[in-house]
Amino acid sequence: MDLEATYTYLTQKKGAVEEFPFGPQALVFKVMGKMFALVGVDNIPPRISLKCDPEQAILWRERYEAVQPGYHMNKKHWNTVALDGSIPSDEIAEMIDMSYNLVVKGLKKADREKLEAAE
Repeated sequence: MDLEATYTYLTQKKGAVEEFPFGPQALVFKVMGKMFALVGVDNIPPRISLKCDPEQAILWRERYEAVQPGYHMNKKHWNTVALDGSIPSDEIAEMIDMSYNLVVKGLKKADREKLEAAE
């Protein structure tokens, strides 16, 4: 999955909002105010940091050289993934889905209900 396809996939997540809170080089995707993805737009190859189940994070790091502990993130719960073409697109999508779902699961009940009710 290249940067353009990743961007499209991220924007299609329900309630996804994009911001640049850390400057123009770091595009952040949030759901209900909580970050689920950070895209380093100036990196070559582009990189995306995603929240992850700690056990799954280790498995992906062992399986793919392009998956590293989260850069400037909690290394137990975040991975940084180089979008260098070495990881199949469906696995990148799975990583994004996991990050999004973990963040949504951690939302307050009222925020989850508001998200579910949104069109």
